[in-house]
Amino acid sequence: MAAHRSGPLKQQNKAHKGGRHHGGGSAQRDSKGRVGPKILCKKLKKQLSRVDQRHRASQLRKQKREAVRSGGWEAVLAEKRQLGSKDGPPHQVLVVPLHNRICLPEAFKLLQNEDLGTVYLNERGSTHSFMLLSPSLKHRWSFTYARPGDLHTLLDMAKVADTILFLLDPLEGWDSTGDYCLSCLFAQGLPTYMLAVQGLPSLPPKRQTDARKKLNKTVEKRFPEDKLLLLDTQQESGMLLRQLANQKQRHLAFRDRRAYLFAHDADFMPSEESDLVGTLKISGYIRGRTLNVNSLLHIVGHGDFQMNQIDAPVDPFPLNPRVVKSQKKPSMSMEVCVTDAAADMEEGLKVLMKADPDQQETLQTEVIPDPMEGEQTWPTEEELDEANDSLKQRSRVVKKVPKGTSNYQAEWILDEGDESDGEGDESDDDIQHEGFMEEESQDGSGEEEEEECETMTLGESVRDDLYDEKVDEEDEERMLEKYKQERLEEMFPDEMDTPRDVAARIRFQKYRGLKSFRTSPWDPKENLPRDYARIFQFQNFVNTRKRIFKEIEEKETEGAEVGWYVTLHVSNVPVSVVESFRQGAPLIAFSLLPYEQKMSVLNMVVSRSPGNTEPVKAKEELIFHCGFRRFRASPLFSQHTAADKHKFQRFLTADAALVVTVFAPITFPPASVLLFKQRRNGMHSLIATGHLFSVDPDRMVIKRVVLSGHPFKIFTKTAVVRYMFFSRDDVLWFKPVELRTKWGRRGHIKEPLGTHGHMKCSFDGKLKSQDTVLMNLYKRVFPKWTYDPYVPEPVLWVKSDISSTVSEVDME
Repeated sequence: MAAHRSGPLKQQNKAHKGGRHHGGGSAQRDSKGRVGPKILCKKLKKQLSRVDQRHRASQLRKQKREAVRSGGWEAVLAEKRQLGSKDGPPHQVLVVPLHNRICLPEAFKLLQNEDLGTVYLNERGSTHSFMLLSPSLKHRWSFTYARPGDLHTLLDMAKVADTILFLLDPLEGWDSTGDYCLSCLFAQGLPTYMLAVQGLPSLPPKRQTDARKKLNKTVEKRFPEDKLLLLDTQQESGMLLRQLANQKQRHLAFRDRRAYLFAHDADFMPSEESDLVGTLKISGYIRGRTLNVNSLLHIVGHGDFQMNQIDAPVDPFPLNPRVVKSQKKPSMSMEVCVTDAAADMEEGLKVLMKADPDQQETLQTEVIPDPMEGEQTWPTEEELDEANDSLKQRSRVVKKVPKGTSNYQAEWILDEGDESDGEGDESDDDIQHEGFMEEESQDGSGEEEEEECETMTLGESVRDDLYDEKVDEEDEERMLEKYKQERLEEMFPDEMDTPRDVAARIRFQKYRGLKSFRTSPWDPKENLPRDYARIFQFQNFVNTRKRIFKEIEEKETEGAEVGWYVTLHVSNVPVSVVESFRQGAPLIAFSLLPYEQKMSVLNMVVSRSPGNTEPVKAKEELIFHCGFRRFRASPLFSQHTAADKHKFQRFLTADAALVVTVFAPITFPPASVLLFKQRRNGMHSLIATGHLFSVDPDRMVIKRVVLSGHPFKIFTKTAVVRYMFFSRDDVLWFKPVELRTKWGRRGHIKEPLGTHGHMKCSFDGKLKSQDTVLMNLYKRVFPKWTYDPYVPEPVLWVKSDISSTVSEVDME
């Protein structure tokens, strides 16, 4: 019989693999160092010819430009090509010397490199500036300068500068004034900057290497990974100018969405009614965004204004001026630059836009409150009846008294549990305490007598006399009191002594008790002050901000384009604006976004400046630099938390970020915030730095007051507490409020004892004799309406008067 053989359709099962599992690691082991062809990109690149490499690189660049959306490489290249070109605004360069040994005229002489182009000098008052036009580099620069001591001018010009050129000393880099200037600029936000050293070749050759190493270490603290350029010869100035032209621009958030202008010229036309108010004509280049004549204009340091008209005069600094060939001698072609006056005669003055009264933004900053629209909060009859019933129930006390006892006698009978409380014990303790104090006073007097017998010879010093002449005794006393209050606040936060001349129920009648500060409800519209009827509030600030920013990015605005040289006609401007401009102060204007002229409540997150330790109390007048605005106000300080209620802080602390709340015009974040305090000598010191957080009047700042009492008699979980109140009525008034202790116990008031403010309290555990009983009371606080847009000019920031006095004595 033949054996069975399987046909071609027999099922073939896979063989069992009994070895190690093949994962990623086994694949690497099996390869034994062999590299796949995909990794050999370097060899493949080397095999390409030079033409193919260039073609490949151009294709990659083209793909990147097409792939990246707006705001990518194309936007960066377009911005770099437009800035300083014939179609864009001149490259605004702010020169800041960081040391008093730097010779600024010499640096300006080097920057006025006539080998690269034409120089136009412009001297106006105390501000010296010039324009440099270079047709060979296809670039034009506008150079201005600001001293670090002139703080407001420096910060204002840094807001509109495209590049800041810092001049450093070869030995020290910067002095104390320059370091203070850098702190303020870093807090406000630095645009593109460059570092140049002046005077390094003047040092001996042996010291140049050491000076360069020391300077590099100093610069690394502030500017890590930044190179230092030299500025001592014409060749070095040419290299610096070329690097300025090709440098990548850094953006400041608050100016990217607004049109702004740095005035090159200004003219004032008084009105018919008064010579103090008139029309101000500001000429300059439009930067940032397209400027519409119907929007409002904010002149930094002077307020908000309306525009009537925008003119388009001929650009006074053209990169490629038009050339006219003379026809008198055909053999000799002479080129003549057309002057500005001739151009004005040929073309005339063009009017770009005139304001439309129907579409123009209004200057209304506040809401005119109607006194008849106030909400009536009179209690109803039912509420009055309930209050009377509750008072009757509280006043009824059940006591066991003998028969025939009158109501007057029953008031003097104590309960069984109250027999331990008496006035005698308190008087005994007071007598013992007085005796102890007398012994201490006797000991102290003896020590004082011994100290009076000691003699000490003090030498006269000229320094001490000069030092005392600079000390203000009133200021010293005031500062000492502030330091004491700040120290007490740190040791005993929010604790307050109960007044004895005023009843506690009257002194703290605006306060309330809360079961939990975090979870207890509090209506944000409750008991608002009259100032809240004057402000504007958004239904949803975040959505409004997104909508406005989206319209700016997508909607095309009609008006003066970026780079155009225009003249703005600003109406109802005081004559003091043009007077300060003629005296040398910069004139800077920003266009306002919708609603930014209206008043509201601004909340800013700030941190204490590390170099300032002076105590700053809440509701003190401070100077604010918020974005492009500058104003004075008295703010509130509160904790920066995520809850719906935020605890009020009496002082600006140095260990944590706080929120500053103030009445001010609406500003859409992001915007930097700088807080300054004006001293008695006129100087402005930097207090804190931060950013704008929100515009929200509903942010509740809750002030806490802690009343403390001492346990007098302790009975396990019950204790008699005194010194928290000093009258029986006050104990009954605050009876519903919960008590707590510093050691974590919770309790409540059971009943008053006697008429001197003693009270029986029960707690959730045994009370220690060294513990302290506390009662938390809360009320909502609101900022004061102290907004003032006019900030006085500060005294130039220099070294302290004390150090200068000592140096003068040393010289003598």
